[in-house]
Amino acid sequence: LFQPNLCVRTKIKREVLIKEREMEIPVIDFGELDGENRSKTMSLLDHACDKWGFFMVDNHGIDKELMEKVKKMINSHYEEHLKEKFYQSEMVKALSEGKTSDADWESSFFISHKPTSNICEIPNISEELSKTMDEYVCQLHKFAERLSKLMCENLGLDQEDIMNAFSGSKGPAFGTKVAKYPECPRPELMRGLREHTDAGGIILLLQDDQVPGLEFFKDGKWFPIPPSKNNTIFVNTGDQLEILSNGRYKSVVHRVMTVKHGSRLSIATFYNPAGDAIISPAPKLLYPSGYRFQDYLKLYSTTKFGDKGPRLETMKKMGNADSA
Repeated sequence: LFQPNLCVRTKIKREVLIKEREMEIPVIDFGELDGENRSKTMSLLDHACDKWGFFMVDNHGIDKELMEKVKKMINSHYEEHLKEKFYQSEMVKALSEGKTSDADWESSFFISHKPTSNICEIPNISEELSKTMDEYVCQLHKFAERLSKLMCENLGLDQEDIMNAFSGSKGPAFGTKVAKYPECPRPELMRGLREHTDAGGIILLLQDDQVPGLEFFKDGKWFPIPPSKNNTIFVNTGDQLEILSNGRYKSVVHRVMTVKHGSRLSIATFYNPAGDAIISPAPKLLYPSGYRFQDYLKLYSTTKFGDKGPRLETMKKMGNADSA
């Protein structure tokens, strides 16, 4: 049998390692944003938003002991108040008979934080859990605003453009979907959550540190997202950010797979536009429109060998003036 020589084997091994590294989820270290590596970190953030649509954030500034407490209390809440009801549902009974449905194999509830909170209306939620979630969400909201400003900077927008676009009359919406994806006896027949993109803006996920299941669709393949270690925050971008960025930061299709052993925790917080917010591409990101080609050629004849940026800006202003 033919045996590749050492050089060929080394080259193949190196190419495999390179491919593996290329498929590693981007990790943004926010601790580097205040030092000499800021430019490199901002570039990595832009690459993650532009080419991936999802990434991990470490050193995010959120109290990790508080994050552990949130996860522990949500798991306890599920065990005490939701688990039995879930396994008595018609969906579970149907699956035991080998029947599937369009339902998702999840036990979930939604907490609205801003502009108004509904946490006191959640059935059986304890005062301690309510207080703990409020503390966590307060820190997470500051992180979401900081992240939106960094995205604006990378997009060439004013720092608060995303925040302002999402604001409506009462400020951006902020809410959390709390979900458990219980053990499933027939994982081949059911999805935890079917394929979808997120409707909103910026999604901040505190997820299970043991049980997998989350997958994102990238480059024609499903990409498994491993459990989050050390309470990193997993971020993905939603449909509204794709629209606001004029298609540059695209929302990505994802799903949750069921597993036979282990119950996965997901605490996904959404930094979204308000219900009455008017969403459109940021004007600064739109190409010129509504001008006559002969006008462009006239300008081009005197600026051909210069940078195209000022030329396009001139045409943008001309197009806006003509449409006013």
